[in-house]
Amino acid sequence: MPEGHTLHRLARLHQEFYAGAPVRVTSPQGRFTDASLVDGQVLDHAEAHGKHLFHGYGPDRVVHIHLGLYGTFTDGELPPPDPVGQVRMRLIGRTQWTDLRGPTRCEVLTDAEVDALRARLGPDPLRADADPDRGWARISRSRTSVAVLLMDQSVIAGVGNVYRAELLFRHHIHPSVAGKDIARPCWDELWADLVALMTIGVHRGRIDTVRDEDLPEATGRAPRQDRHGGEVYVYRRAGLPCLVCGTPVLTEKLSARNNFWCPTCQPA
Repeated sequence: MPEGHTLHRLARLHQEFYAGAPVRVTSPQGRFTDASLVDGQVLDHAEAHGKHLFHGYGPDRVVHIHLGLYGTFTDGELPPPDPVGQVRMRLIGRTQWTDLRGPTRCEVLTDAEVDALRARLGPDPLRADADPDRGWARISRSRTSVAVLLMDQSVIAGVGNVYRAELLFRHHIHPSVAGKDIARPCWDELWADLVALMTIGVHRGRIDTVRDEDLPEATGRAPRQDRHGGEVYVYRRAGLPCLVCGTPVLTEKLSARNNFWCPTCQPA
């Protein structure tokens, strides 16, 4: 599932492509039955909160998109090709077209419904209006492991499996540590690092978490070969040597997802 940096990157692109002018909105597949409510309207803004994308077309006309596990966007310059496959939503603007396939949610919401949805989400490290104290309030009183809390979108919005594993490694925190055992200075460092890492993700379009001194060009190791791209310390590296200490990376299921950590760099 795409993590928050991907949705913010998409919001920036859609803002650039479509904002300020009427947009043709259709559903070649036919399943986005609300498309007619915004078809031909001017896109006011595109924004993201966590893993949710919003296209605002004016009062009470907000297209809400959650990509889920299978949702994808494709785009290009006009003229658009004939729709291929199950295109849930097609946007056509002044110079660009964009197709959406396979999302978990694609619907038109009222402003009140958007507010209610966002109220259920935790602070998003990539939003200027994020309040890290809200995340701290949940984490500091919870007996749940910090690895599970980081994936809870009501605690922090936008963090997924990759950022979860990499953040804990970078701060030498074992995944089983309870939220209540995280000290406030540590939380402040975690939040600041999330903001920095996810901002890099928006600009580069991939997740890079490895510090300069551990990069392939600094250590002589081979670059990572993975469809997710980017240089990471432990994510999807089970059984491989830790890039820092050489200990084999471990993995286990947490919140129905595979988590990864180094038992030496992140002692229990």
